[in-house]
Formats: sequence, C-alpha cells, structure tokens
Amino acid sequence: MKEYKPSFSIKQWCEDDRPREKLLIKGKNALSHAELIAILINSGNREESAVALSKRILASVAINLNELSKLSVKDLMKFKGIGEAKATTILAALELGRRHRGEEALEKKKITSSSSVFELMQPIIGELPHEEFWIVYLNNSNKVLQKIQLSKGGITGTLVDVRLVLKTALQIGAIGLILTHNHPSGTLVPSQADKNITQKLKIASESIDIKVLDHLIITEKAYFSFADENLL
Repeated sequence: MKEYKPSFSIKQWCEDDRPREKLLIKGKNALSHAELIAILINSGNREESAVALSKRILASVAINLNELSKLSVKDLMKFKGIGEAKATTILAALELGRRHRGEEALEKKKITSSSSVFELMQPIIGELPHEEFWIVYLNNSNKVLQKIQLSKGGITGTLVDVRLVLKTALQIGAIGLILTHNHPSGTLVPSQADKNITQKLKIASESIDIKVLDHLIITEKAYFSFADENLL
C-alpha cells in the first residue's frame, strides 16, 4: 500500500504560528503577505502548509501583489492545492484591496499636485490591460466631486463625447477638470491623439468657464503630467 505523507494543517502548528491566531493576538499588521493569503486558502497540500504554498505562489510573482492580482484563476490553479474556489477567493480579496485604495483616496482627496491625481487614479486604471479614459471633476476648492469613465479601449478623438463631459460638469457644479488615461504598454510618451483630445476638451471647456487643469498618462508605477511639462 502506498504511504502518504501527512497533510500539514495549520491546526497542527503551535498556536503562535497559526495565521488566524496570530492576527487575533498581534493584529493584522503583524502578518506577512503569505500568512494573509494562507488565511484565505485555509489549507495547503500534502507536501506543504498553507503558508508554504502561499510563499511559493508569491515567489512566482517576485512577492508583488500587483503582479499577483494580474494572474487568472487558471494561472493560480496550476499550483497544487489551489482549486477554483481558492483561486477566486485570492483574486476577490485582491480586488477588494484595489477598490479600497481608490475609495480611500477619494474620501480624503484634495488635488494639490499631479502626484495626488496619480494616487487617486492609479488604483483604478494603472494596472489595467486595456486603455481607459477618465475625467476627474473638481470644485472651486480643488476637491474631487466625481470621477467618470469616458471611454474604454483605444483612445481616439471620436470616442470623446465633449457634450457629456460638459453636461456632467454643469450638473455637479464643477469648475475644473483633470483628464486621465492609462498606457498598458508602460510608455509615458503622449501620442498625437492624446494631445488632440487635450486641446479639444480644453477649448470646449473654456467656452463655459471651466478649466482643464491637467491631463495625466498613468502606468503601473509612474505618470506623465501635461501641466508639469507645460503642454496645456
């Protein structure tokens, strides 16, 4: 009869080493990325504990949570011990974290510089595999009133509905606009289409005393500001 190795259950560890107990005793900040993921997946496989499996998954993406969030359910299921339920749990948790970052930024956000726009929008569009164009609406104190997705996919002048942009601005009482879009390729060089859209919205907005304050091209880790580069 084939001999199987015993499964390494968290319950077999000393109490201080168990992720759930560690969270309760020491708080969530005391846990490593692997320990937090171990809580999500609950168990490992016959050869490794939940924490060991989590460490191996993280090692495959250089311990980068942003890269981990880009994996698909099928990618995660390639790891022994990760089924569909565990894979979807991991991705759901990462997506909640991403959305939390965006909401937290909006709640406290007064736009004071291009970097504050990046902090607001990077969690939303910085890691997408496709392009999206968003408008951030500001009041007279430069506080964010609303942010709206204008288009999804390739960016061309035909996708920009100027009337919709200005109608929304008037409805919510915005006096300033910030244009943002992402470059999945990672390049921070504005295209001619990017420049054309900026000028089109700037001219249209000025006709009703609304100012385009900036246009940011956003990637996963950096950004390009039209205002900072004197391109407005």
